[in-house]
Amino acid sequence: MKLRVTTAAAAFMAAVILTLPRQALAENEPGGPPPSLVQVDAVISEPFGQTAPVIGRLVSRQSGVVAARIAGAVAKMHVHVGDHVEEGDLMAELVSDSLQVEVRRMEAALQRAEAELAIRKNESERLRRLRNSAAFQQGQYEDKKLEVTTLESRVTEANADLEIARLNLDYASIRAPYSGTVTLRQTSAGAYVPLGAPVISLVNDEALEAEADIPSDRMAGLHPGRAVIVEIAGVEAPASVRALVPVENPLTRTRAVRFTLEGDVQAQFTPNQTAIVHIPVGERRDVVSVHKDAIVNRQGETIVFVVTDSTAQMRTVQLGEPIGGRFVVTRGLSVGDNVAIRGNERLRSGQPVRVDEGA
Repeated sequence: MKLRVTTAAAAFMAAVILTLPRQALAENEPGGPPPSLVQVDAVISEPFGQTAPVIGRLVSRQSGVVAARIAGAVAKMHVHVGDHVEEGDLMAELVSDSLQVEVRRMEAALQRAEAELAIRKNESERLRRLRNSAAFQQGQYEDKKLEVTTLESRVTEANADLEIARLNLDYASIRAPYSGTVTLRQTSAGAYVPLGAPVISLVNDEALEAEADIPSDRMAGLHPGRAVIVEIAGVEAPASVRALVPVENPLTRTRAVRFTLEGDVQAQFTPNQTAIVHIPVGERRDVVSVHKDAIVNRQGETIVFVVTDSTAQMRTVQLGEPIGGRFVVTRGLSVGDNVAIRGNERLRSGQPVRVDEGA
């Protein structure tokens, strides 16, 4: 009976040994396993401020209807929807035959008034030279001076009439008041447009800014020049507060705030595109942060592996808010600690490691 028990115990021990992982057996061998290859990243201190997302939109600082400055029939439309125009480009023309005739008529009227003025000035000058002679008549001289004054006024009036005629002729050519893109043609060739009628809708898609309706209780952290992040179609763009509109919406208890986009990101976007503005809700402060890939969850604990002297040491950490690709660390790490961010999934505390210096 005693021999059977010994044999059974030996068989049990042999089975246990056979089921042990090869790695565990290898660790008992002289020299142990080769060090695991890891990549590391330093724990850093960086400024952090909590933000809250507010859905806004992109708006153009210049957009609207280009109206007719004079009444008239449309002679030709030079642009179509989607065309880009520069400031001063010709977009439409009104029929201008009668306006050209009016300019010539006013030029003739001005020349006539100037000729009459020249004659009266010569007559007045001749009478003035007779001032010391017996033929001088003071009354006639005063009448000539009055005629000269009257004709000078007529010349001034003729000049003004000519200027108005030239302006009307110039207004027959409807030009772009600023650079932008045509969004709507509101008339066509042959149509008659009265004074002030819309002709073309234009939007400056190269001068965009973000606008968001901010709740009144979130306005404390905003002031002109305050830096924020605006997210548009998955792209994060730096921006700053340009203006806080001093009018509150009584229904939503919000105020409109305009944000100036920085850099060359405006060319990628269009007006009315959704923009998520991350507004600050607290004062900025310096925090300790760790790379997100350093975080490992094991048995309900949040851990990282700190690499020191080619050895990985497990450390339990407490995390705070995310900052982009990092996490705020409230406990467990110090600035300057090197933590494993690649090859850390199967590490054990005290395991030898080799840092991949080329990563």
